Amino acid sequence: MAEKRQGTIIKVAGPVVRAKGMGGARMYDVVRVGQQNLIGEIVELHGDTANIQVYEDTVSIGPGEPVVNTGAPLSVELGPGLIESIYDGIQRPLDQLYKAQGEYILRGSQLPGLNREKKWQFNPIIENSSEVTGGQIIGEVQESTLLLHKIMIPANLSGKIDGIKQGEFTVEETVAVVTDKNGNSHDIKLMQKWPVRQGRTVQQRLAPNKLLQTGQRVIDTFFPIAKGGTACVPGPFGTGKTVVQHQLAKWVDADVVVYVGCGERGNEMTDVLTEFPELKDPRSGEPLMRRSVLIANTSDMPVAAREASVYTGITIAEYFRDMGYTVAMMADSTSRWAEAMREISTRLEEMPAEEGYPAYLAARIASFYERAGRVECLGSPKREGALSIIGAVSPPGGDLSDSVVQATLHVVKVFWSLMANLAQQRHFPAIDWLTSYSFYKQYLSESFEDKDKANDMVNLTQQAMELLEQEAQLAEIVRLVGSESIGAKDRMTLETTKSIREDFLHQNAFHKVDTYTSINKQYEILKTIMHFHEKGLSAVTADADTKDIFKLSVREEIARSSYVPEEEIEKIVGIRNTIEEQIETLKVGV
Repeated sequence: MAEKRQGTIIKVAGPVVRAKGMGGARMYDVVRVGQQNLIGEIVELHGDTANIQVYEDTVSIGPGEPVVNTGAPLSVELGPGLIESIYDGIQRPLDQLYKAQGEYILRGSQLPGLNREKKWQFNPIIENSSEVTGGQIIGEVQESTLLLHKIMIPANLSGKIDGIKQGEFTVEETVAVVTDKNGNSHDIKLMQKWPVRQGRTVQQRLAPNKLLQTGQRVIDTFFPIAKGGTACVPGPFGTGKTVVQHQLAKWVDADVVVYVGCGERGNEMTDVLTEFPELKDPRSGEPLMRRSVLIANTSDMPVAAREASVYTGITIAEYFRDMGYTVAMMADSTSRWAEAMREISTRLEEMPAEEGYPAYLAARIASFYERAGRVECLGSPKREGALSIIGAVSPPGGDLSDSVVQATLHVVKVFWSLMANLAQQRHFPAIDWLTSYSFYKQYLSESFEDKDKANDMVNLTQQAMELLEQEAQLAEIVRLVGSESIGAKDRMTLETTKSIREDFLHQNAFHKVDTYTSINKQYEILKTIMHFHEKGLSAVTADADTKDIFKLSVREEIARSSYVPEEEIEKIVGIRNTIEEQIETLKVGV
C-alpha cells in the first residue's frame, strides 16, 4: 500500500469535494475527507488537485479541512461471512451498524465488511509442499447450510504451500503460507480484498449455452436467460419491475443470489429485507437467505454510494462465481445508478451528453454488463462458474428511447419489455410478448433430458408465438366488425390465444403454487393448451359450432392447470385425454 498523504479541501459541491496538495495520488484511490473521516474516492486529477466523490453526506464539511489518501482503491472484503449479510453501497454491514449506532448511520462509520471476531472451521483440501497457482482452492469453510465457501489463492500469486493447517480461524488469521519463486513468503487468510472497479481474473470465457431456470413461465418458455447471460427489465412506474426482480431472486436456479437495491425507494427494499428471511429455498427447504447477499442503497442514501453499490455487488458476485458456483445478480434499478453518475458528472463540470448524462454513460453500462458470463475458473480443480446479471431500468414515463434503456439494449441479450396497458389489465408479469426478445432461446431444448420432449417444446413455443402474432392482426378486425364476422378457424385462434395469455403467460406471484412453475410443468401446460387448439380445429373442420367448443367444461380444467401442484403433474396430462373425449362428443353430435 502506498504511503498515506494529506491534502486540504478547497471546495465542496454536494457529494463532490475538491482538494489540493494531493501530489502522488492516483485515480480511484480511497480517501478520508474532513474531520469526520468521510469515505470518498478520487475521480479526477489535475496536477496536485483532486476531485473526490464522497460516499456520505458532506453537510458541515468546509474548505481547510484535511483529506487523507489511503493509497488503495475502493475494495471489498471477500471471505466467509458474506452470505446472509445486508450491506450498504460500500459494504458496511447495516445490521451491525444498527446495533452499534441505532436507526441512523453516523457519518465516518468504519465497521469492516466481514466480522473480525467470528471463528470459522477451515478444512484444507491440499497438503504441505504442494505447488499452487492463482485461483486454486486450498480449503473449505461451511459458511451456511446451503453454501460451502471455498478458500482460494489470490489471483496474482503462485508458489509452494507451507504450513497449511486445519482448525477454527477468524478471517484475519493465517491459515497457510505460500513461498513464491523468489523465496518471499505470503500469508494466506480466509479473507482477501479486491478493487471493485476491476473485473476478477478468469482462465477462459465460455459460451452461455445453458439456460437459467426462473420458474416464471413467460421467461423460461418464451424469453429465457442463460447461465452467464444478461437481461434488462425496462418499464414505466407500476408495471411490476421490482416484483419481477423479487421473483427471480427467490426462484432462480442459482447457487448464490446477490440482490442490489441501487437507488430504489426504501419501502421496496424493506419488502426484500422482510420477505427474504421468511422464504424457503424451493430445492432444499432451507431459508433462502442462506445463499443470498443483499446490498441496500436506497434513494435517500448518499448519491455517490449509489454509484458504487453496483460495483460492490458485481465484485461479490464474481467472487462466488470463481468458486465454481452459478450466481445471479439483480440490480434494481440501473436508471438510479445512471442518475447518480449524471449528478456527479454535473458537479465535476463535465460536458453533458444526451439528456444531461455523461458522455461515458454507454461505456460504463457496457463495462458493467460485460462482467457477466460463464467461465472456466482460475486454478485447480478445474471448474466452471457463471454470473448472470438482470438489471431493471426505470425510464421516465416508460419511454424506451431513454438513453439508459438504449445503452443497455446495446449490450444485453434478453429484453423483457414491461407494458403499462398489461399492468392496467392486471396481467402480471406485464412482459409484452410481441416486443420482448431473447437471444438465448436457441438453448431452450437443453433444459430437457428427454430429447423428444425438448424438440416438442421448441415447436410448441413457435406455434404459440405464431398464434399470438395472428391474434394481434385479428384484434383490429374484431374491434371493427365483431368476432362473428371472422371465420371459425380465426375464432378458434382467438380462443386459444386467450388461453395462452390468461392460463400460461399470466402468473400469480403471491399464490403458493402458481408463483413457481418447473420447466416440465410449463411444457405440460403449454402442450395441453396447444392440444386443445389442435382438437378444436379438427372439430371446426367437422362443422362443429365454435360456441359449443368454447363452452366445454374442460376449458375450466385448462384454466386451473397452473394451480396443480408439481407432485400432481400427471393431472395436467389427464386433461388432454378429457379434451379428446369432449371434442369427440361434439363431432358425434355433428
